[in-house]
Amino acid sequence: MSHVIDLARTLMAAESVTPARGPVFDAMEAMLAPLGFEVTRFTRGEGDAGTPEEAVENLFAIRRGPEGSKHFAFAGHLDVVPPGGGWASDAFEPEVRGDLLYGRGAVDMKGSIACMVDAVANVPADAGTISFIITGDEEGPALHGTRALIDFMAREGHQPDLCLVGEPTSVNRLGDMMKIGRRGSVNIWLEVEGTQGHVAYPHLADNPIPKLVAMLSELNALVLDEGTDWFQPSNLEITDLEVGNMAHNVIPAKAEARISIRFNDQHSGASLSEKVAAIARKHDGVAKPIISGEPFLTPPGEFSDIIAAAVKAETGIDPEPSTTGGTSDARFLRSVCPVIEFGLCNATMHKRDEAVAIEDLSTLSRIYTRIANNVLAR
Repeated sequence: MSHVIDLARTLMAAESVTPARGPVFDAMEAMLAPLGFEVTRFTRGEGDAGTPEEAVENLFAIRRGPEGSKHFAFAGHLDVVPPGGGWASDAFEPEVRGDLLYGRGAVDMKGSIACMVDAVANVPADAGTISFIITGDEEGPALHGTRALIDFMAREGHQPDLCLVGEPTSVNRLGDMMKIGRRGSVNIWLEVEGTQGHVAYPHLADNPIPKLVAMLSELNALVLDEGTDWFQPSNLEITDLEVGNMAHNVIPAKAEARISIRFNDQHSGASLSEKVAAIARKHDGVAKPIISGEPFLTPPGEFSDIIAAAVKAETGIDPEPSTTGGTSDARFLRSVCPVIEFGLCNATMHKRDEAVAIEDLSTLSRIYTRIANNVLAR
């Protein structure tokens, strides 16, 4: 069994349900230090206020190349979602069955991180600077992870020229898709206040439900745009509706709902929040937004060409450049340098019996090696 499989199994065996810290970062540091990387680890978040069980751990590792050489960064996360029940084997005891390696994090994304570590062992130290930007808070709120790492990098003067995030971007087979951008995301909580009263005396009450229903109807009818060359149309979805009225003969005092908007680069989180707030005010409601990320695009060019060539050389496939799917920490890293995501097949991520093809791990390691060598050679 190849070295990259051993690396993946080691990371997967370290239980790291978000927020991750401790043993899984110990394992990562032990892998990188012998390869000449200077490793820095720190925690952020609630742990700073005295509740270490909520702390988020982050890791930045760098192997410096010659003065003036290119700086290429690998980025990813070691935290995973809870495994849930019904697994055929223990989610944190990785097991090879047939051609697959099973365990939580196999594809999202400890498998890809193992490939990154295996890859840099085949990149000469004098080729250029390589770094790892690794967080334990991607699957959670993402408040104290990659953003804290970006602050650290700015303070220390670590400015990558290009960054590759190892999210599982492939769909049907390894290499068929890379992400050159992502849509933005905003969640908005809607509230309408009324006056509670008896249903038999509606003139003494003010029912908030019809107002909320009218508001949601207007929001649901919105056509935000028709899409762009690289982005699909922006989409608004109603994701929750709550009144909490336990009595059949009471007009409630409040009605609430939640919407989620995934939007392209024709909008910003702020502009959409104001659009929704204006509609909410028409119906005597209020809107409370939380913007999770803005849309971004790394236009096709030299970086995407390098990735495509490496994928083609190892798989024979031309990867499709795409901006589909959910958000990732690339939404933060795009403020540092151009960033593209490329990784394993995503069919089993977050699912019971998450698994990765053993052959894909070996192939992805070779792809990452090609990418790093070619980026640093430019």
